[in-house]
Amino acid sequence: MDRSAREALRRALAEAPPPSVAVDGAALRPAAVLVLVYGRAGEDVVLLSRRSEALEEHPGEVSFPGGRREAADGSPLQTALREASEEVGLDPSDVEVLGELGRFTTLSDYAISAFVGTVDGPYEFTVNGAEVDSLMEVPLAELMDRRGLRDDVRVVDGDLAVLPSFAHGGNLIFGATARMLDRLVEVLDASRVRAAA
Repeated sequence: MDRSAREALRRALAEAPPPSVAVDGAALRPAAVLVLVYGRAGEDVVLLSRRSEALEEHPGEVSFPGGRREAADGSPLQTALREASEEVGLDPSDVEVLGELGRFTTLSDYAISAFVGTVDGPYEFTVNGAEVDSLMEVPLAELMDRRGLRDDVRVVDGDLAVLPSFAHGGNLIFGATARMLDRLVEVLDASRVRAAA
C-alpha cells in the first residue's frame, strides 16, 4: 500500500465516525481485531485467517487476527496488536495504525473493537498452528466492486436479519468479520465520493 493510499485511508477513517455499541460489562466481553491492509504483488489486499478447527470458539471460521482482551492489555489496540503477533507473527512495531473501524457485537457476546493498520510489504507472516489453520489475502479491489458480496439471512432476536457476507476462494466470510469488511468498503466508498466532489 503506497503512501498516498495510506493517507487516503487514514483520512477516510478519521472523517467517518466509527459505529459503536454500548458495552454492558456484564453482558459483552471486550475483544479486538486488526484489519490489516497492505500491498502484495502489485495490489492492495486484506489479511484474513481461517481459525483452527481445534479452537473452542468459532472453529474453522474466517476472521481477522485478534481475540479477547487480557488483563495486561492497556487498551483495545494493544489487544489487537498482541493477538496479531501471537496468531500470525506480526511484529507490532511494524504496524502503522491508520484508524479505528468501529466496535461490533457478536452473537457469542463479544464487543469487538476493529483497528485498521498497514505494513510494508511483502510481509512474511508466521502462522501459529494452534490458533490458525491458514491465511488468505483478499484483494481490496474485489471487495470494493462487491464481486463476492452475498446476503446472509439469519434470525437475530427472533427477527429475520439480512447481513452482508462475502465469498472468496471457496470460503464464506460471515458474521462480525463480514460486517467489518462491509464497513471498510463503506468508508472507502465515501472517501471516493468526497474526493470526486
